[in-house]
Amino acid sequence: MPKYSVSISHIDKWQHGFAYFILSTCWLFSFFRKPQKKYIIVFLCILFGIIIEVLQYKLTSYRTGDYLDVLANTTGVLTGLVVFNQVYKKKSI
Repeated sequence: MPKYSVSISHIDKWQHGFAYFILSTCWLFSFFRKPQKKYIIVFLCILFGIIIEVLQYKLTSYRTGDYLDVLANTTGVLTGLVVFNQVYKKKSI
């Protein structure tokens, strides 16, 4: 049977975005009774993504820090915020 190789360009960026989407939405829905904290949660999730990438760049020789990963992480967090706002708005009506 022939082997087929599927190559999706930048699939790891989608994975980063999805992981940070899940991270941010879990935290946002955990604190949904305190909506004033949502921007603190978003800021800290983005900061976490930046710190992880810097640590990969500075402390390891087998991992690389990538600004596109930071961008994908931030996109995932902001998408999580949009989803949270849409769900929270519908619940409060």
